[in-house]
Amino acid sequence: MKSVSILIPYGHTSLVNIEGTHQILSEVNNLLIQTGRDPIFNIQLVGLSKKTKQTTGLFTVNPNTLISDVIKTDLIIIPAIHGDHNKIREVNKEFIPWIINQYMNGAEIASFCIGSFFLASTGLLQGKQCTTHWAFANDFKNMFPEINLLGDKIMTAQDGIYTSGGAYSYLNLLLYLIEKFAGRDVAVLISKTFMIDIDKNSQSPFIMFKGQKGHDDKQVLKAQEYIENNYNEKISVEQLANKFALSKRSLERRFKKATSNTVSEYIHRVKVEAAKINLESSRENVNEVMYKVGYADPKTFRITFKRITGLSPIQYRNKYNREITY
Repeated sequence: MKSVSILIPYGHTSLVNIEGTHQILSEVNNLLIQTGRDPIFNIQLVGLSKKTKQTTGLFTVNPNTLISDVIKTDLIIIPAIHGDHNKIREVNKEFIPWIINQYMNGAEIASFCIGSFFLASTGLLQGKQCTTHWAFANDFKNMFPEINLLGDKIMTAQDGIYTSGGAYSYLNLLLYLIEKFAGRDVAVLISKTFMIDIDKNSQSPFIMFKGQKGHDDKQVLKAQEYIENNYNEKISVEQLANKFALSKRSLERRFKKATSNTVSEYIHRVKVEAAKINLESSRENVNEVMYKVGYADPKTFRITFKRITGLSPIQYRNKYNREITY
């Protein structure tokens, strides 16, 4: 039987991650018993104190046990923890040596959503792949540049460490772990029982691009604003460099440092974001939308759109346009 330790940290924690994981893994046990097999998961809520009150004041979680009582576990679940990441690390620092020790003794670790920030603070993600909620990807890169963040992924798995992307994508990581420990047949049954889309692997269709402006490079800010106000035109790096009296090399270097995007990538992301909004809300055809956001070649537009969103323009419209009826 696999011992599963769902952490109950101090702060504002995702109760959905905690309760949802407990419910779904408990249902795995029930399904196994119903088919004449032994239950596979021993699930515990593990905390630093017997009562853990959420900082919102709305809820209190009562762990089954404390970390001092858990000598050996097989799987540690780190839920999303909201708020200032440095403060979160400080108030929950007693978890860190315990997590490291358990991992060194064979435990696997899964973090959900922005729980990856706390996992990263243990040092165990050093040089490894991970993901997090797409909206916090730039913050993560800035805090942990040595970690290989795959911000468009629903989940990652490397060396017994698993991470999931934003919000309810934790369900897809749970299905992956259930398949690993209980088999594909059980994972499929769980996906049908809870109506979870199995084998989803990208956050890209859900990402809303907002230009990274939390920096103090005024020239780059002006370039960003120009791109966002003139996305319907053809914009080149050379044009921007000349406009703001910078060399092309200097603009590229400063732009990448400030926004984590190259100038060209930023231009494409702004154009595609405008196209997404149009595809969500209008009945204009794809070519009309393409011309509106400054593309002239349908093939280039389709390739760029799919690279950024994971969907073709038509697939995106069919998924999100409220005007479409079937």
